[in-house]
Amino acid sequence: MSAVLALSGLIAVMSLGIGGCGRSGGVQAGTLRATYSSFPDYLDPQLSYSAEGWTAMYDTYLPLLTYAHANGDAGSELVPALVESLPKVSDGGRTYTFTLRRGLRYSDGAPIRASDFPASIERLFRVNSPASPFFTVIVGAERFARTKAGGIAGIDVDDATGKIVIHLTEPRGSFANALAMINAAVLPAGTSAQDQTASPPPASGPYEIVSTKVGRSWSYRRNPEWARRNGRLIPEVPAGHVAAIDVKVVRNGVTRTHEIENGEADWTQSNPPADLYAKVKEKYDGTQFRVEHTISTYFFWMNTERPPFDDLRVRRAVNYAVDPAALERIYAGSLAAAHEILPPGIPGHRAYDLYPHDMAKAKRLIAAVDPADRDVTVWANDETPNNEAAQYYQAVLDELGFQARLKEVNAANYFTLIGNQSTPELDTGWMDWFADHPHPNDFVQPLFAGESIKATGNTNYSHTDVPRLNAKITRLARERLGARQEREYAQLDREIMELAPIVPYGNYTASTFVSSAIDLDAVVYNPTFGDDLTSFKFK
Repeated sequence: MSAVLALSGLIAVMSLGIGGCGRSGGVQAGTLRATYSSFPDYLDPQLSYSAEGWTAMYDTYLPLLTYAHANGDAGSELVPALVESLPKVSDGGRTYTFTLRRGLRYSDGAPIRASDFPASIERLFRVNSPASPFFTVIVGAERFARTKAGGIAGIDVDDATGKIVIHLTEPRGSFANALAMINAAVLPAGTSAQDQTASPPPASGPYEIVSTKVGRSWSYRRNPEWARRNGRLIPEVPAGHVAAIDVKVVRNGVTRTHEIENGEADWTQSNPPADLYAKVKEKYDGTQFRVEHTISTYFFWMNTERPPFDDLRVRRAVNYAVDPAALERIYAGSLAAAHEILPPGIPGHRAYDLYPHDMAKAKRLIAAVDPADRDVTVWANDETPNNEAAQYYQAVLDELGFQARLKEVNAANYFTLIGNQSTPELDTGWMDWFADHPHPNDFVQPLFAGESIKATGNTNYSHTDVPRLNAKITRLARERLGARQEREYAQLDREIMELAPIVPYGNYTASTFVSSAIDLDAVVYNPTFGDDLTSFKFK
């Protein structure tokens, strides 16, 4: 997921006092109070495309499939959610068949129907969701995306039996993963095609959002239908421990940290600020603090269609010149140095380094090329430490003999600007990429396939467009993952890096930081959705 940083999180204080928390019917009394560093982009599941939003709605809105509520690799396992089982795949990988679990209801008591699924996918296109490209492979979806009328022909449903059949135009090995995205959550048919953040739709998961103050706060209560029936019908999703959760936005990282330490707050999902990170980790590691490994890659992109980065030798020189270990220090512990594309947690990941840090070798390569165009613009957003990473990169380019100009852009507009081909001087810049789902195609096709180069909404920032790589990416995208495919993705990673279109430098590490009132060992960090609200409980 591009442009996804800073998951912020949950702070907990018992409304009746920490020492007074009790249980009633397996539910802990009191309210878990929580903080985010910023309000999610949306509290509308089909619009949200940020880590903040996905964490907020993981336990509220359920798709047909979801990911296991577990840590690490186990949390990347697909499990049934609203349907009885994983799909039956037929017709050479072009047809997916499901059966909806009988008796499910939304939090307002309305039945969940099979026909709600196509209505939800249609709504995804009506609201122009950033996730809609994952579903254009459904027969008729491309047409519906253009016309917003007539329905999507490739989805057949039967409300009486709960049967759902999805027909694809071609095999897509990661399609089941797409169906587990929060953007594919099933909402009641007839849900408005307007943003529902201010008044979120009824829930299907263990918690429902009962109030929001956009930009400031929101609150959860237990979904009454979960206790009545949904929880029994969907054993793959845990019920959760606390009765209620209140979330507020606290932008100041020092304040969030001190609230945890003072017992005023019990969990913040975002990392402590850089100047406090080391102290917090040293003092609380293993008792109230834990490092979490996200499925992400941080990198600098180079536009291979523009000089000087249209020369392979220049791009390789830049890769040799950038030191991932130096960037790891800049991120003050919140980044693990790496120099490959596929991150840990993605099938096909292999640790390797084609370009071990060697500034002397980089300078010799540049001297041999002697590029005529040495004026380059380095793009970055204005969030710390991303802007500090870009400042380091600017200094590296200057040391190589370029005249690098740093252009910092407001984080809210950054990805829109660099994804628009009419923006001038798109030479090189900073980028992060978080997994939309734990499949290697998600780190290959958007970033390096020629078809991903677009006038607006571009994600192939390096403009990599190599026919043999395009063919391999397309072929692998159609195949279901297996041992052979994982080996091929690992090889594809190296083939792309031999062309050096980007400089990968690390994988982001999040943190779970809780007060002494929270059972840290019980907290689950799902690699796709972050800290799992159902796992928080008081000691």
